[in-house]
Amino acid sequence: MPVTISVASPARPHASFRFSALGLGLVVSAVLAACGPSAPAPGAGGPPGGMPPAEVGVVTVTPGDVGLVTELPGRLEASRVAQVRARAAGILQQRLFREGSDVKAGQALFRIDAAPYAAALQSAQAGLARAQANLGQATALAERYKPLVAENAISQQEYANAVAAQKAAEADVAVARAAVQTASINVNYASVTAPISGRIGRALVTEGALVGQGEATQLAVIQQVDPMYVNFTQSAAEAMRLQRALASGQLKQAGAGAASVTVVLEDGTEYARPGRLLFSDLSVDAATGQVTLRAEVPNPGGSLLPGLYVRVRLEQATAGNALTLPQQAVTRSPQGDSVMVVSSEGKVSPRPVKVGGQQGGRWVILEGLQAGEQVMVDGFQKLRGDAPVKAVPWTPPGSAPATPAAPAAAAK
Repeated sequence: MPVTISVASPARPHASFRFSALGLGLVVSAVLAACGPSAPAPGAGGPPGGMPPAEVGVVTVTPGDVGLVTELPGRLEASRVAQVRARAAGILQQRLFREGSDVKAGQALFRIDAAPYAAALQSAQAGLARAQANLGQATALAERYKPLVAENAISQQEYANAVAAQKAAEADVAVARAAVQTASINVNYASVTAPISGRIGRALVTEGALVGQGEATQLAVIQQVDPMYVNFTQSAAEAMRLQRALASGQLKQAGAGAASVTVVLEDGTEYARPGRLLFSDLSVDAATGQVTLRAEVPNPGGSLLPGLYVRVRLEQATAGNALTLPQQAVTRSPQGDSVMVVSSEGKVSPRPVKVGGQQGGRWVILEGLQAGEQVMVDGFQKLRGDAPVKAVPWTPPGSAPATPAAPAAAAK
């Protein structure tokens, strides 16, 4: 209901106003607010710092000996390869092995018709017998003439002729023996044997084929697959930098012997057995600027096959007092490499570092950091000028985060 208020003032001694109940309430509220203490303006006179420091993921530096691993493309090759060829001409009569099986050195693989060579051997043996008979006759004549020429019973010319006939007969015997040996070799060539031990492939000819006519026909290929060779190339400039670092003592030779080699298959899995570096080529390919290297890898099960494309992880040197950092922690630019270091007070500052290569998806840091320092890995988007941050341990993606301690149960 309406309320009437009378207000006396010098200008209007008996002025009166009519308000509704709602209007009266608003007026009273305004008067009370004006009489109360004034509220501080936002941001003025309030408590300093209203936002907590941003959390960033960090890793703690722990230097040590780190192997410098280089990953290079390579191709597998059998350690020994032998082409089985027909060295005797004739008709191939029989194959004596199973294709794709392992064979031993000296094992019979093919049989060629040996009848012509057996006949030639018999003829050579007969010729040897005839030559030996002639030698016996010539020797007997020379021995009978020897005492006669001493008594001048025969002329010196007759004795000289007998001695010459003896020597000619000896030469004929030597020729006949060589013919027998040649015929015997040809008979042996009719049985084709394995020159080395290894795994034999498919037969390149079939029974009934004429082989060895005019040239040594290739019959099969044997490859020794245990151990295997892996041939790969490395940049000549990188190899020279490595040699200089080893000579200056900045890096140490990896192991007392040959460098360790790990073979990575096409599907990304690592071969279980490590290999060793055999040698590095003495010349640089003028077209590519690469140096060829060869490593030896054990292959007892025969799972590695010749010609297979692989990647080779080669550890040639070890960096002392080095460490590894996740790739996202390092900023690489033409001006140099750097990381963000978080101090104990939460201050973030850039730090130049020297990167020595990559290993397992992480950068190898050779210089620029000290033990115990914290390097920022995650949370770069949270940085706001010089504002301090809160360092928390960084958890790699895909790994389970650290589980916080459970709060104590409330007392009953």
